[in-house]
Amino acid sequence: MAKKKVVLAYSGGLDTACILKDLQLRGYDVIAYVADVGQQEDMDEIAERARTTGASKVFVENLQREFVTEFIFPAIAGNAVYENRYLLGTSLARPVIARRQVEIALDEGAQAVAHGATGKGNDQVRFELAFAALAPSLEIIAPWKEREFLNRFQGRKDLLAFAEEHGIQVEATAAKPYSSDENLMHRSYEAGMLEDPAAVPPEDMYKLTRALEDTPDEPTDLTIHYQDAIPVRVVCPGEGVDLTDPVELFDYLNDKGGIHGIGRIDIVENRFVGIKSRGVYETPAGTILHAAIRDLEGIAMDREVLRLRDMLSPRFAEIIYNGFWFSPEMDFIQAAFRQSERLITGEVHLRLFKGNVVCRGRSSASSLYDQELSSMDVAGGYDQEDARGFIRINALRLRAHKLILRKAGENGVD
Repeated sequence: MAKKKVVLAYSGGLDTACILKDLQLRGYDVIAYVADVGQQEDMDEIAERARTTGASKVFVENLQREFVTEFIFPAIAGNAVYENRYLLGTSLARPVIARRQVEIALDEGAQAVAHGATGKGNDQVRFELAFAALAPSLEIIAPWKEREFLNRFQGRKDLLAFAEEHGIQVEATAAKPYSSDENLMHRSYEAGMLEDPAAVPPEDMYKLTRALEDTPDEPTDLTIHYQDAIPVRVVCPGEGVDLTDPVELFDYLNDKGGIHGIGRIDIVENRFVGIKSRGVYETPAGTILHAAIRDLEGIAMDREVLRLRDMLSPRFAEIIYNGFWFSPEMDFIQAAFRQSERLITGEVHLRLFKGNVVCRGRSSASSLYDQELSSMDVAGGYDQEDARGFIRINALRLRAHKLILRKAGENGVD
């Protein structure tokens, strides 16, 4: 009888390496799937480790372009910021990873998909909700929620012993003081010493951004061009840079933002599963692009459309964070946002310096800004006498409220 096929999201780390072998020992035909979303790792080496551990096939998929264009750029355009601070780097990577995993599983005739996310975190939710939305017929194997697996592997020591027993090559042999995850959007750090919310992260932990005292004393000036709220070009005349490829321009902004110490945050956030979690994040390019598009919206987006969009933006961020990218509510909100982003086209001139993103000017062919109308020196078609009636009408409810308070006081009502 043919073995049951499972496609495992494989990172090459200790957890997924042991899970691969464990699934094989259970009798599964394990297909390893390695998603390249911009992490700085040797993909060929990871693939070879998967084969050595027992994978019957290994898929290494470069998802960087679709990650940037289909997930990162729309999230930034929609002002997706979770709990007013987190720019959703990990949250945005999971749906693009899960989508390709499902495609491989269906193409290979697999009956199941598997992941190595823990039962305490957000990633288990993001992966499994995506699997359910995209291919509900697939079985989901999540070892870190299985009692037998949990009893067998109660800590890193047990995993290392299992790896040694089965000749599994793993890079680390001792616990780090924290764990990290990287993709094009950001690098995150959590667990270990960072579980104490008062602990100061060591400076050598950071990989993408410099400490402010180590940043250049000269700024970098550049211009970002937008078409319908999506960045389409980055120009830095001082460096002879002119980029239009989405991955290349994002990489460039990551590099320049990191050099200038842009994009570090240290927060305690609320996980979807109900646990508070301390996370430290580096998001250089994302921070720059958030600042730039918000500035361009000021000149090119209608006031009431902007207000409505910003009412929905926190919900948009929650949808992403909680793992509902492939959902009816996401389809609805993205359709509305695409409409709001039409004609948000133009250029924003930025200065990057000492952790700051300074907007130094902006222009747009679809600008709603009228210089004469805004000027204090010319009438510009605005009759100032009209303001008297405008104020009188807006004051009606304030006058009525004051009268009610006065009457209540006369009647002895507190």
